[in-house]
Amino acid sequence: MKNLNDCPKTIKKTARYILQDADLEKLEQIEDILNKCINQRKAKLIKQSEKNG
Repeated sequence: MKNLNDCPKTIKKTARYILQDADLEKLEQIEDILNKCINQRKAKLIKQSEKNG
């Protein structure tokens, strides 16, 4: 994805919330949640690619 306009609406809303309204505590919570989700997805994709290739 080249820019925010190519992202799903939920990502746009999350980015807008982060940029405009989130305080430090909320930013840290969001960061933890997103990092955990991204890492889980990466691990799943790596596992699938190793299985297939």
